[in-house]
Amino acid sequence: MKITQNKEGSKLNIALEGRLDTTTAPELENELKTALDGVDDLVFDLKELAYISSAGLRVLLSAQKIMNKQGKMVITGANEEIMEIFDVTGFVDILTIE
Repeated sequence: MKITQNKEGSKLNIALEGRLDTTTAPELENELKTALDGVDDLVFDLKELAYISSAGLRVLLSAQKIMNKQGKMVITGANEEIMEIFDVTGFVDILTIE
């Protein structure tokens, strides 16, 4: 998986490419630990994400919990397969998806 971060002031854009699964979720989790300091607007761009597993969902959920305390988080560009996973798991009710 490829993770691309672009920070402008207190806004952080994170683009994910490939598969967010058991193997790659810890990598994203580690990046978020330091990246979210001082961020009040977090955007995950998932247009190049092919797959997300429960491990990946857990990382998004923990990022959402952090951002609930310090700002907002938005998911953009989710394809049909990713949206179906969000729908089946109930994440459409938890996350802000555009």
